[in-house]
Amino acid sequence: MKKKVGERLRALLLAALLCVSWHLPSALADEYDARYPENLAEGHLTATAAILIEQDTGQVIFEKNADERMYPASTTKILTVWLALMIANELPEGLDTKIPVSANATNLAPDESSAKFAIGEEVRLIDLCNAAILVSGNDAATAIAEGLSDSVDGYVQRMNNAAYSLGCLNTHFVNANGLHDENHYTTARDMAQLTKVAMENEEFRTIVRRTEYTLPRDNIYRSRTIRNGNNFVAKPDEEKKQGRYYPDSTGVKTGTTSAAGNCLVASASRGGVSLIAVVFGATSDGSRYEDAKKLMEYGFTQIISTSVEEIYLDNPRVIEIRGFDMQDPDVGQLKLNLRKKSTNASDLIITNQEGLVRWKQNFNNLTVTEFTRELTAPVTAGEVMGTLTYYGGEGEPVVYDLIASRSIAARESLAPSIDQIIEEAEKDPNPFPRVTPELVVVYLVLPAAAVYLVIRLLKKILLLIKNRKKVKSYKPNSRYFR
Repeated sequence: MKKKVGERLRALLLAALLCVSWHLPSALADEYDARYPENLAEGHLTATAAILIEQDTGQVIFEKNADERMYPASTTKILTVWLALMIANELPEGLDTKIPVSANATNLAPDESSAKFAIGEEVRLIDLCNAAILVSGNDAATAIAEGLSDSVDGYVQRMNNAAYSLGCLNTHFVNANGLHDENHYTTARDMAQLTKVAMENEEFRTIVRRTEYTLPRDNIYRSRTIRNGNNFVAKPDEEKKQGRYYPDSTGVKTGTTSAAGNCLVASASRGGVSLIAVVFGATSDGSRYEDAKKLMEYGFTQIISTSVEEIYLDNPRVIEIRGFDMQDPDVGQLKLNLRKKSTNASDLIITNQEGLVRWKQNFNNLTVTEFTRELTAPVTAGEVMGTLTYYGGEGEPVVYDLIASRSIAARESLAPSIDQIIEEAEKDPNPFPRVTPELVVVYLVLPAAAVYLVIRLLKKILLLIKNRKKVKSYKPNSRYFR
């Protein structure tokens, strides 16, 4: 009886273990594993809405509720500052234009972020832009709007017009600083597009990746240094905030309100690939950084940065050289290396793994090869054999020289080609041929001998004709002959 009970208990335990092992993989699949960032799923993000795009092309790599209307909070200042940089190009003093800070700009609630500007302080536009991004100063953003337009409303209208012209049709702002308003909204997709355009501006890229900035002495304050509050870019001092910094980060802006939640627009570059991530409505201050990191790590596993030259190296051109020396180890085969004619020409290719395979398959359709010299020996290493032109980019075609990778000697017993004879003749300063034994034989002796033989032959013929005997009839020797 005890034996049967023991067997039943073992059977029950085995069944329980089978059930646990059956459900364990699916349970683990719901957990994010940093060792496998390519397995990112929507459930791994705490953000309500998010998107990841490739910065140069705008290609969407990952999205979660990307078209849902969200409150952007201080990420609004991305457009505020970018527009200011655009307007500065039209100002006589550009970014050095001084803007007086008004009482309205400094009239902030206790919980609002501030760059601590004073009423009447005259601040350069470039300093206001840095303060708006690095310390998210609402006073700086309002001062920009007032200084570059007839009113804040007028500047905000220009912001909305700019967003609409860039294709951001689900975006509407009512202020320049991002304070909450029911009619102040955007989407993750629109914000990614706005940031993509802003990051095309060199001054904007410089501002958003700074860890600190020194505001120079003005009419009220001495110079002072401000630090970037975006921990994705600047490594925080506080121990509890460690882990938010991302080494590959290149910007851009945080934002937080009770209605918007925790927001972060982040950019990063690695191995020639540049990404932009938008995180809206994350559950905590730390989780927005974690979400951005997950998106970035996923993106770097999906996007490949390469070039025409790198793809060419996988399958370089190999040509056959005629007239090679019989001792040549590769029997006249010559691999051609690639060298870009203009170092400023862009041949960068951003794609995914599938796209890379298709690109390699279509390489011959996107390039044209032309040879600029005869494919005959001798060949010198480094010699230009021809050109390869790439027509796959959006701009001008990119031209490369096809370079001989090694030297190939010519066959010694081989008669010179017509081109070689002409080349040698053109090098000779004497327009008349030099007198050599060969020329004497060819041009004097042989013709003279031929004439002599012809004359002798003619003489013999004439003599034969002259001495030819006439044929005589035979007469009978006897009268009896009949």
